[in-house]
Amino acid sequence: MSYKSPLEDFKRRIQISLWFVIFCLFVLFLRFFWLQVIKHTKYSTASENNRIAIITNPASRGLIYDRNGIVIAQNYPSYSLEITPAGIDMPIENLLDSLNELILIPNKDRQQFLKGLPTAKKTESIAIKNFLSDEEIARFLSQRFRYPGVEVQVRYFRDYPYKSLASHLLGYTGKVSVKDRETLAAEFEENSDDFTTEEARALRVKGIQYMGKIGIEQSYEKHLRGLPGFNQVEITAGGRVVRNLSSTPSTPGNDLTLAVDIKLQYIIEQLYGNRRGAAVVIEPATGDVLAFVSMPTFNPNSFTDGIDADLWKKLNDSPEKPLFNRPLRGTYPPGSTYKPFMALAALEGHFRTPTQGINDPGFFKFGNSVFRDDAKGGHGFVDMRTSIAMSCDTYYYMLAKDMGVNAMHNFMKPLGFGQLTGIDINGEVRGILPSTDWKKSYYKDPAKGKWIEGETISLGIGQGYNSFTILQLAQATAILANKGIVMKPHLVKNIEDPISHEKILTVPSESARLQLKQENLDVITQGMIDVNRIGTGRVPFDGVQYTVAGKTGTAQVFSLGSKDYNAMNVTEFKRDHALYIAFAPAENPKYAIALVVENAGFGASSAAPIARQALDYLMLKVWPSGVPEWKNAH
Repeated sequence: MSYKSPLEDFKRRIQISLWFVIFCLFVLFLRFFWLQVIKHTKYSTASENNRIAIITNPASRGLIYDRNGIVIAQNYPSYSLEITPAGIDMPIENLLDSLNELILIPNKDRQQFLKGLPTAKKTESIAIKNFLSDEEIARFLSQRFRYPGVEVQVRYFRDYPYKSLASHLLGYTGKVSVKDRETLAAEFEENSDDFTTEEARALRVKGIQYMGKIGIEQSYEKHLRGLPGFNQVEITAGGRVVRNLSSTPSTPGNDLTLAVDIKLQYIIEQLYGNRRGAAVVIEPATGDVLAFVSMPTFNPNSFTDGIDADLWKKLNDSPEKPLFNRPLRGTYPPGSTYKPFMALAALEGHFRTPTQGINDPGFFKFGNSVFRDDAKGGHGFVDMRTSIAMSCDTYYYMLAKDMGVNAMHNFMKPLGFGQLTGIDINGEVRGILPSTDWKKSYYKDPAKGKWIEGETISLGIGQGYNSFTILQLAQATAILANKGIVMKPHLVKNIEDPISHEKILTVPSESARLQLKQENLDVITQGMIDVNRIGTGRVPFDGVQYTVAGKTGTAQVFSLGSKDYNAMNVTEFKRDHALYIAFAPAENPKYAIALVVENAGFGASSAAPIARQALDYLMLKVWPSGVPEWKNAH
């Protein structure tokens, strides 16, 4: 056994240690070379991303004005509590629980935050609660040091200063959904020439937090929302901004000026009170929609930051259907308001002459069926003008039989009945203008699709399969007032760039000209003037200071068979609808109106008085008695 001196043993250990150190240094060098040379680009970019963040800068949404310059949709600043995930130093659930002790965070807001968290960048600030009060801001700022990555920021939100007024035509904005983002991404992809890189397009999409969901807010979304910008900033490890490196400014959205007279809209809504219905006022010469009323209304401000679940359920479950856009989507039998158009069809089609009349016994027999008139003893001798003024059903039963369903269809179609008007708001429905072809296509069973002659009779008084929107009825009335010239109805008059103040007019030109004989139009107009002088509309229009051509209407909602109708014996939602149409002044029409008051009975007692006061305001600038002053509209 050889003997090693302590010195030799010490030298050997030194050599081993030296080689070990050399080996470690070599491994360290290899790792350094890997990171700094081979992977330099990757980790350099990652390092830069940890230091630099891109913060989107939302665009200011365009304002909406009425035709007289009154702001009816605007923006306002509010403080929001926001979290930057990269800066927090505790589990997110613990952070939310701790913040909730300081500022009450509704469960709705908490769930929305957690839902959006997985898709958000760590350096992106996400709102956990909006609309902070001064007290909540003070409480948080006093404890801010405890919450790295949490800040109070200013955001802009949509505001409708008149609350529920004109809610169906304005619509509302809401938070961008996943589906909305997909739509936006596709839209920006189509317009890729406007954005230099895919990253820029993604940032634009990310910067859009709210979008129009219905109404004008939706149909003019591209004009109103503007274009988001973004800032490249240097941040600390806690997510706080140190300095701004570069900036791409946002572009504010365009402002809209509507054709609507918001004071007229307010008056009509007030006149409806708690009743349900729809009303549309059109300027025949231009197609400007001066009022677009759907009752009851709702408060669009409730949707700005996401509607409360209980309120959403209440609105949806209400039998009053406050979210239903009645002028656009509600369809109604027009009742006797159809008679002037039937009379015009008879003249133009040579089915009747103005002086040709009937002796009305108060009913009309067809086969085994008896179609009755409201006047049980009949109206006596009735010519065309009298048939309109006194609303003689028997006259139109006989006329419908002589014309047939297809002749009626062919005349009414160009007037817009059962057709889309093309108004500049989404969601319009066609309604039903019946014909033999329509019934064949509607009923797949050939036996059910065969037209029965008895079905034709009730069409003459605006019943049966007839089902139109109040917008269509107003449009047809405007065409009648405009002597056959068709102007497409529109809600927006112009779009204005808020920076250059350049305006784009949206008023359409004449879209059609119906070949209607002036002498025939004169006969119908005189009959409608007689309605308010000696006929069914004489009471509500007593003492009127201008000439009104109008027509009352009562539309049956529920068939009672052979029983006599008595509103007191029928539940509210099965009672007749009250309708009214008019244009004024009759000799040179400036305004056309159509309205329905649901389940309200006779048009003369429920619908015509609303039209009278609306026309008095337009023609005479008379503010209706009983309607609160405009200054109280907020």
